[in-house]
Amino acid sequence: MKEYYVYILSNLTNSTLYVGMTNNLIRRLDEHKNGVVEGFTKKYNVHKLVYFEATSDVNVAIEREKQLKLWSRKKKEFLINLNNPIWRDLSEDF
Repeated sequence: MKEYYVYILSNLTNSTLYVGMTNNLIRRLDEHKNGVVEGFTKKYNVHKLVYFEATSDVNVAIEREKQLKLWSRKKKEFLINLNNPIWRDLSEDF
């Protein structure tokens, strides 16, 4: 069964957030951390995984990503704090 991930990344000081979606979280995090793709995360050094959720339905993942991208920073911070109150880099567990 295929899994899809919606995730939130932050920079070292937690001042910048990025919401993304992928079907391979480990590969995508590696791409972010190594600056493989030009763009926002490379420019602002947004590499720390502070939140993620998984689903087997690609459409659910796409809609959830869109939803989170529309949320205010305060609402995203609340979601992160519920699951990861010290904003630890969750990718260290992989």
